[in-house]
Amino acid sequence: MVKYECVFIARQDISSAQVETLTGDISKIIEEQSGKVAKSEQWGLRTLAYRINKQRKGYYVLIEFEMPAQNLAELDRRMRLNEDILRHQTLKLEAFSEGPS
Repeated sequence: MVKYECVFIARQDISSAQVETLTGDISKIIEEQSGKVAKSEQWGLRTLAYRINKQRKGYYVLIEFEMPAQNLAELDRRMRLNEDILRHQTLKLEAFSEGPS
């Protein structure tokens, strides 16, 4: 299994409880695709460097997980279809980070 970290930005007009639910949904998708979530962090509401879909702020969330490489495309597809996620990026890791990011 390959180690990854994914950072996504959720819309500013949803509540922090909805962000937690969204993070849980992403974690369920990872587990459905034979993966394991190692760590999940919410960085909170932050100002964006530029407007994305008329949004000035967004909730940043980091998820570190491991998953087979061939299943990553399905996670990417589902994140693109979710209207609450403005942007996301997934990177391959050598090892998971120790402590908070």
